[in-house]
Amino acid sequence: MDIQRTVLWVVFSMSLLILWDNYMRYTGKPSLFFPGTTSQQETKPAAGSAPRNDVPQAAAPAAPAANPSAVPAGNTTAQSERVTITTDVMKVDINTLGGEVDRLELLKHKDAVDPKKNMVLFDSSANRTYLAQTGLIGGPYPNHKSPFVAKPGPRALDGKNEIQLVLESEQNGVKLTKTYTFRKGDYTIDLKHAVTNASGTPISPSLYVQLLRDGNKPGGESRFYSTFTGPAVYTEDEHFQKLDFEKIEKGKDEHATKSDNGWIALVQHYFVSALIPPQKTPREIFTKKVDNNLYAVGSILPMGTIAPGATKVMDIHLYSGPQESAVLEKVAPGLELVKDYGWLTIVAKPIFWLMNQIHKLLGNWGWTIIVLTVLIKLAFFPLSAQLSQHGEDENRDAENDRNPRALQRRSAKDEPGHDGVV
Repeated sequence: MDIQRTVLWVVFSMSLLILWDNYMRYTGKPSLFFPGTTSQQETKPAAGSAPRNDVPQAAAPAAPAANPSAVPAGNTTAQSERVTITTDVMKVDINTLGGEVDRLELLKHKDAVDPKKNMVLFDSSANRTYLAQTGLIGGPYPNHKSPFVAKPGPRALDGKNEIQLVLESEQNGVKLTKTYTFRKGDYTIDLKHAVTNASGTPISPSLYVQLLRDGNKPGGESRFYSTFTGPAVYTEDEHFQKLDFEKIEKGKDEHATKSDNGWIALVQHYFVSALIPPQKTPREIFTKKVDNNLYAVGSILPMGTIAPGATKVMDIHLYSGPQESAVLEKVAPGLELVKDYGWLTIVAKPIFWLMNQIHKLLGNWGWTIIVLTVLIKLAFFPLSAQLSQHGEDENRDAENDRNPRALQRRSAKDEPGHDGVV
C-alpha cells in the first residue's frame, strides 16, 4: 500500500507541475522543463520555387461560368501597402493587396521563446506564413490578390469603443467592399463583405474565406510533451475534427465538406484563429496543400444572384486570440473544443476549469494555485487516509508475524472469559 500511495502522489504532483507549466507558457513565461530550447523552424521555399505571392492556389477563373470551387491566384503585380490597426489587445496589419490580414500581434500575451516580445499569430515573413484571406470567385472578381484602396479614418481606438477599416476593390464592374470592425477588449474582428454589381448583367459570385499557414510547430514547445498544431473543422453533424498537416500533404485528410453551419480554424499551442461564417448559410469546406510546407483550410459560400445595381452583404467573424473557454463559448458553438491538453487531457482539463473558477473569485493566480492545491488535497484525503490506515494494519500484521509471543498474547485476549494475562 505504501507503493500505491506513493504512485498516487507522484501522479498528483506531476499533474500539478505540468498544469503549472501550461499556465507559465500560456502567460509567456519560460517553461519549467526545457525553457527556451525550442525555436521555430524556418520556412524556406524549395529550390527553384516561386515566392509565396506568385504561387497560384488554383487556376484563376476566366469567366463567370468557371468552377466556383477554384480559389484564384489573382493579380500578383499590384503594389501593396500595410494598414496598421491598434486596439488595447491587438495590433493588426492588413495588406491592401488582397485586403488580407498578414500580421496580428497580441498585446497582452508574451512570446513563448522570447518573453520580452509579444505573441505574434498572423505573420508574413521569411520564416513564417500565417494569413487570413477572403475574396470572390465565380468570375473575374476581386480576390485576395486584387489591389484594394483603404478609405481614410482612425487607425487606433484612442479611447473609443470601436473603429473600422474600409477597403474597396473593383474589377469588371463588380465592387467588393471589406469593412473590418475592431472593438475594445475583443479578440473577435467583424469582417463585412459587400458585393455591388455595376456590370450591367446578373452575377452569381461565391465568397471564400481561408486561413493559410506553414506546417511548422510553434516556437517554445516542450520536448517533454506537445500539443496539437494544425487546422480544425467544426459542424453540428460531424462535430470537432482535427486535421494533421501530414495528412493534408498526402491528400488523406477526412472532414466534413458541406454544411450550413460551423467554422474553420487553425489551432496553435494555447491560441486559435477561427473564421466563422453566418449560421444556416450553405458552404463548402476545403483543405489543401498550397505550396511546399504551406496549407489552407477554408469555406466557400455562394452569395446567390445579384441583379445589376444591387448589393449583397455577408458578415464573417474572425477570432484570433487565446484559448479561453469562457470566451470561445460565446464566439461560436463548439469553439471551446480547440483547447488541447495533450495526453493529460483527462486530468488537466477539469483542473484547469477549476483554476479559472477560483481565479474569477480571487483575481490572483498565486492564491489560485494555493487554493487549488488545498482543494485537491482535501478531495484526495479520504482515499489517502484509507490507504494510510490499510498500510498501518498491514505493518502491524507483519510485525506480529515476526513476533510469535505477541501473536500468542493477542490470541489469548480473543478467547472468551480470558483476563488477558498469559
